[in-house]
Amino acid sequence: MKNDQTTHSIPLGYLLWVFGFTGSHRFYYGKPITGVLYFCTLGLLMVGWIVDVFLIPGMERESARRFAPGPYNYSVAWLLLTFLGIFGAHRFYLGKWITGVIWLCTGGFFLVGYLFDFLNLNDLVSERNHLNS
Repeated sequence: MKNDQTTHSIPLGYLLWVFGFTGSHRFYYGKPITGVLYFCTLGLLMVGWIVDVFLIPGMERESARRFAPGPYNYSVAWLLLTFLGIFGAHRFYLGKWITGVIWLCTGGFFLVGYLFDFLNLNDLVSERNHLNS
């Protein structure tokens, strides 16, 4: 079944691209391996970062095919993770109250869970959207 509904935002992708040498836009579009690679190499020594300005529309289309749309907004979840993730805000948003409280009391489960969520947030949101569709 083809999914034409957008799950990720192109404007947010470009905003994250500004910090793309950290891999943030790649994490957002569900590319955790290259996100880690960009983080460790400063966007492949800035060359990959520059090339990605042209690749973002394709990454957005791929994410729309790959992840389930639904009541939980990927952009909201990513903003909550990025700015309030160590407090578990993204987990509360997704209705994961128990792990939200754990994140809140332990600083994102001692930052390990916070980093884990950067690698897996798209899958968490997609899972919640499947459950609520």
